[in-house]
Amino acid sequence: MLSKKYKLKKDNDFKKVFKNGRYKQKDFIKIKFLKNNLEISRFSFIVGLKISKKAVQRNKIKRRLEEIIRLNSKRIIIGFDIIVFVDKEIIEKKYIEIKENLVYLLKKSKLII
Repeated sequence: MLSKKYKLKKDNDFKKVFKNGRYKQKDFIKIKFLKNNLEISRFSFIVGLKISKKAVQRNKIKRRLEEIIRLNSKRIIIGFDIIVFVDKEIIEKKYIEIKENLVYLLKKSKLII
């Protein structure tokens, strides 16, 4: 689990990323990211009600995404705010498929070494 300091929480920060951030997509995962001029990179995971009505499923997806980020945290470039959001197809995907797509997106965006 990511510690609190690595989580993007403030509404203002979200608005900045959505307004000025760059966007990348691969299959069922999308990211929006923006340089934050801090010593750390912060993350947020958005899994809406359209993905699943069940909170258990939405939270499971968030936990998987968080774990992928945590395991790759040493390789992630510092100084970015990154928002990860998903499409409905993620429900049927296995952990390894989710990991491959997310890591590919981070590499394509030059956010991971």
